[in-house]
Amino acid sequence: MFAGVLEIELLLGDVHSLKEKRAVVRPIVAEVKRKFEVSVAEAGRLELHRRTLIGVAVVAAEAAHCVEVLDACERLVAARPEVELLSARRRIIGEEDER
Repeated sequence: MFAGVLEIELLLGDVHSLKEKRAVVRPIVAEVKRKFEVSVAEAGRLELHRRTLIGVAVVAAEAAHCVEVLDACERLVAARPEVELLSARRRIIGEEDER
């Protein structure tokens, strides 16, 4: 069993309040969750209105499948015109990491 984690840091476009931030971030989170059936949430930079950190997690039998799904999630988010991808960090946790 393998678990994959992806942290996506985004710069939001024309956003001037936390309410406007939620209006941009919620549809992104919902689309990733619906399209890829992964766990996803806004996980950081909650106090900043122009930046956000979205966390994505997936569990699969093979590491390659985790990588494939996380790559697709990253591409989907990066393609959104209202955000700029600042960074994406990935980690795959496997059986050798358990101890």
